[in-house]
Amino acid sequence: MKKLFSLTNLPPFLKNQVLRWIALALTVLSIFGLVVSFLYDWKSGVLFLVFVCSLLSYIFKKMNDLSVSTDNYISDLSYRMHRGEQETLLEMPVGVLMISETGAIEWVNPYLTPYFGDQDLLGKTVEEVNEELSDILENNWDNPDYATVKWEDHYFTMLIQKEYRTIYMMDITKYYQIEKDYNDEKIAVGQVFLDNYDEITQSMTDQEISNLNNYVTNELTIWAQKFGFFIKQVDEDHYIMMAYSKVLKDIEDDKFSILDEIRESTSKQNYPVTLSIGIAYGEDNLNDLSEQAQSDLDLALGRGGDQVVVKAKDHEARFYGGKTNPMEKRTRVRARMISQALQELFKEADTIFVQGHSQPDMDSIGAGLGIHRLAKMNNKHCYVVIPDGTFHSDVQRLIDKTKEDETLADDIITPDEALQLATDNSLLIMVDHSKPSMSVSEDLYNRLESKVMIIDHHRRGEEFPENPVLVYIEPYASSTCELITEMFEYQSQDAEPVSKLEATAMLTGIFVDTKQFTLRTGTRTFDAASYLRSAGADSEEMQQFMRENPDAYMARMHLISMAKVVEGHENMMYVAGEEDKVYDPVTAAQAADSMLNMSGVEASYVISHRPDDLIGISARSNGEVNVQRVMEELGGGGHLSSGATQIADKTIEEVEQMLLDSINEVKSEEAPEESEDN
Repeated sequence: MKKLFSLTNLPPFLKNQVLRWIALALTVLSIFGLVVSFLYDWKSGVLFLVFVCSLLSYIFKKMNDLSVSTDNYISDLSYRMHRGEQETLLEMPVGVLMISETGAIEWVNPYLTPYFGDQDLLGKTVEEVNEELSDILENNWDNPDYATVKWEDHYFTMLIQKEYRTIYMMDITKYYQIEKDYNDEKIAVGQVFLDNYDEITQSMTDQEISNLNNYVTNELTIWAQKFGFFIKQVDEDHYIMMAYSKVLKDIEDDKFSILDEIRESTSKQNYPVTLSIGIAYGEDNLNDLSEQAQSDLDLALGRGGDQVVVKAKDHEARFYGGKTNPMEKRTRVRARMISQALQELFKEADTIFVQGHSQPDMDSIGAGLGIHRLAKMNNKHCYVVIPDGTFHSDVQRLIDKTKEDETLADDIITPDEALQLATDNSLLIMVDHSKPSMSVSEDLYNRLESKVMIIDHHRRGEEFPENPVLVYIEPYASSTCELITEMFEYQSQDAEPVSKLEATAMLTGIFVDTKQFTLRTGTRTFDAASYLRSAGADSEEMQQFMRENPDAYMARMHLISMAKVVEGHENMMYVAGEEDKVYDPVTAAQAADSMLNMSGVEASYVISHRPDDLIGISARSNGEVNVQRVMEELGGGGHLSSGATQIADKTIEEVEQMLLDSINEVKSEEAPEESEDN
């Protein structure tokens, strides 16, 4: 039947399959009715025939009109849709760019054409037409999502349909500017603190104090007027500041030169004042900003002061300043207060655990033994957590010696044993570090994170326990052993005194960290050493602890033999160890120390594979170069003159390049300041 219809000139409605079947059904029913009518009565049949013919004629006509109307509507709709698609491509406010597999431009809609000027586009590659756009497309070609890009001083939301080689670009410059203005006008809150105001003004007359206050306030006011922000003094050594985010960016570009100006000017008048500043931004709630600013100031002070911390909540901190060695500001009053607070914590705890960093050194072990003795003086049981494995010769000798001591052997335990013994009322004391990720047992920290105390002499890093019960961080101290030694003086005179081994271990920790009393030593350092010596510290046994075995000595000499000068920085040297050789971290650190003895070397770096499958960098300086900032760029930390970091999933060659890039970046940041000084 389909073939028959296709060969016949049919009315329009019969070309529609649905209407064709309806017509066939009506025809069949009509014929059936006529047959019945004629069988019943021929007259009735004639009348019914006339009625049926009239009805079918009317129905077929209406069906034909309906079919023609429908066809016309569909044809018109199809035309309008096709025309709409063409007009949309040509007139919609979205740029469309089609390119061939060879990179040639096949079609550009009129909206995007003005951005190319009067150039002939078709058939040319994007690179020939506009190199900037070519770079943008190359960088985003594999990106399946929308991207915001800047091109020809305009901002676009761009989407690339890679399979069709089609690029869609919507100009959002107006909305981008609105968003930028909104972000630029967000409020940043800062806390400004004079680090050593109390110490300096103790020996000054009232007139000198008044002059100092006026000078600092005037300098800060001039600084605020220069950049256009608000600053207000709330105490003799405390100011608050408020600025727009745009202004904060300008201040950061200036590297907070106010720190150097005030320090250098007051130093010439023999009362060097240093500033610490904490600035928070990114929040709409002023209370939250104020709390974050205080936290940032605490971080700056914990790192030794004379620096700025700029940080938004849940973002990484940015550090400025910190180029000078921190001045000694701690007092014996603070040491006594910490000692008393520690005694209160001991009373509340059923068991005390003390742990250093995962790669223990003499200061870390000595500090652990010092806390063990303090706990015994307060009639509390303390365990010293030592990691499994073997360590550098000096550390290993000390650990072996403690395990041979009857009064210490049972209290030297492994991390697994500590986890089994820990209870909800236990106290964990972290010594010689403040980063949980560096601890001997991070699991033990997680178990007792609500009962954690920190005693450290390193500058505080961004990673820090969230809610420690007590913090004693003194970057001005030579070592953690020095800080703990001072606490012995405030214990009960009836308590069992420090043992010979404990005194020797702690004195060794001070001796090693000060490079034989040549670095970071003050009067308090010698006072602590004198106390330990009078408590029975054995200098001969101390020398035995520090003696290197031949293998370690040869490894250190081998590293030094590979030393190279940092290109562009004649005062710096570095060593990159072999890819297939593992060095003890202490050996690497000693190699960095030894390189400082070379004439003209102010900073040294040693890169080597560590036993824990990480690549470590040990950094040392004589104080003229801030190696801490270099190490922080690589995720580590330390002191101005001593730093380190560990890097995973990299080769020695890759880490070497990372180190050189970090050195150059830090030096470029300091360059404007140095040139101004000159």
